[in-house]
Amino acid sequence: MIPERLAALREKMRAYGVDAYLVPTADYHESEYVGTYFKARTYITGFTGSAGTAVITQDEACLWTDGRYFVQAAKELAGTGVTLMKMGQEGVPTVEEYLQANTKEGMTIGFDGRVVNEMLGETLEKTLPERFLSYRSDLIGEIWSDRPALSAEPVWILDSKYTGESADDRLAKVREKMKENGAEVHILTALDDIAWMLNIRGNDIPCNPVVLSYLILTETEGHLFIQEATLNDEVKQYLAGLGISIHPYDAVYDFAASITGKTILLEKAKVNYTICQSVMGENTIVNVMNPASSLKAVKTPVEMENIRKAHIKDGVAVTRFVYWLKKNIGKIPMDEVSVAEKLESFRKEQEGYIEPSFGTISAYGPNAAMCHYQATKEDFSVLQPKGMYLVDSGGQYYEGTTDITRTIVVGPLTEEEKEHFTITTMGTLRLGNAKFLHGCIGINLDYLARQAFWERGLDFNHGTGHGVGYLLNVHERPNGFRWKMVPERMENAVLEEGMLTSDEPGIYIEGSHGIRTENLMLCRKAEKNMYGQFMRFEFVTMVPIDLDGIDTQYMTEKDVELLNNYHKEVYEKISPYLEGEEKEWLKEVTRPISK
Repeated sequence: MIPERLAALREKMRAYGVDAYLVPTADYHESEYVGTYFKARTYITGFTGSAGTAVITQDEACLWTDGRYFVQAAKELAGTGVTLMKMGQEGVPTVEEYLQANTKEGMTIGFDGRVVNEMLGETLEKTLPERFLSYRSDLIGEIWSDRPALSAEPVWILDSKYTGESADDRLAKVREKMKENGAEVHILTALDDIAWMLNIRGNDIPCNPVVLSYLILTETEGHLFIQEATLNDEVKQYLAGLGISIHPYDAVYDFAASITGKTILLEKAKVNYTICQSVMGENTIVNVMNPASSLKAVKTPVEMENIRKAHIKDGVAVTRFVYWLKKNIGKIPMDEVSVAEKLESFRKEQEGYIEPSFGTISAYGPNAAMCHYQATKEDFSVLQPKGMYLVDSGGQYYEGTTDITRTIVVGPLTEEEKEHFTITTMGTLRLGNAKFLHGCIGINLDYLARQAFWERGLDFNHGTGHGVGYLLNVHERPNGFRWKMVPERMENAVLEEGMLTSDEPGIYIEGSHGIRTENLMLCRKAEKNMYGQFMRFEFVTMVPIDLDGIDTQYMTEKDVELLNNYHKEVYEKISPYLEGEEKEWLKEVTRPISK
């Protein structure tokens, strides 16, 4: 199937005079996860992971992806004729280096300019001088005969009782930032920023309650480019009340081209190449991070209170699931797909639950070593009463977005597995109990999560944590935890009160096991004194960590105390919503332990 698609694409490339064709993982808005209409990279390579870039020439097809997906990509690309390029590994060229080596002066590099951001476009211009960039054609679209339709789900208004802030207030804050940057116009294409600013939500990307749209703001006007079929009369009236004019979704390109002689605030890493090229010559560009990204990362007091409520609901659902799994393993048939569906059924019982916040990672045994493994109805493993089962899942609630990973012991463990389970738990708790001066970024604190791994010559090949939206994207910048700077990820913001961040160390032993323990936590102020403002974290995720995986010989007294304190809080917050056997079980699995 993939070889035939590659052959069809190469034929189109010859017809258009394109020597190399670039296919990123993106929609027109630089979204991390994309709707089915935009899965061009999956269509042409067969790789289903959420991150990667393909380059196709007449002789070769290559796919670049990061460490999270090396194992999965190798499996999915087998027999396709697509070569895996492991990003960041020694001897592996970057996409730009590869194009430099495999194209000559005068050759044409093609891509759909709507799915390539301006930063990447400019990088290609700089690193590939004397090559022609052709960005007006969607060659994959021309060969994809059964391409799904563009999503056009209904838009709805998120009541300010959930956000604590009106859209008018949010627009005013963003306009203030425009003024500070000397900008008269702001072009915004990031879907979560638009949804946050207008207090609207939708369902145009699975698990991401966003609306396919573009927003162009001036000091007094707002222009929303959106599929009109998604808007009912109530939403149209609401938007009109905010001073927002409605335009067809695709009209943004002509509208942008009509802007001249203005100072425009836009973020080149978030706005597509086609839009940027249409405004670049005639205007002054201020390239800074979208002000909305920093503003929305700091949750309002109302959002913080709601986030706690959402996590109690989610904690009840996941705790009941863990009880069900531990009680029934080995007694009834279970597989990775059916147990994920069971977990979803527990969430659906919670009031205010809308949908999952991402595709559940349900991984038994060695499958958990692929840290973004996805079981499917065609390809899954059966759970057996031995080893461990990892589930990374989350929910979208009116009160917020959740994301939790628990590794559940379902049978006997080896000594190595117990040690790995214990140090993972220690990493989560050490980071979550950090106290630090205001001004720190995630890099200052990441060592707390990795210390027990690094002392043993171990590590995990992913960031320790990411920001989380409020009934928005489960991955949200600009806050996060990692041990070294990765500038393009834009996760190096100072940790502020109200930021919601994940804390998820793990360990992955290929062919054997994978373990991850993930809690979400709110950043809070601690005391202020002569040394400055101290900060701390508040765990909002409330689900027991499996004591069957813990061996206290690897822990300090302090580590044991941190685990006991966490479990005490889990019992206090979750037990009121449980009864009978479930409640008794929770008491047992959150009991204090000693070294």
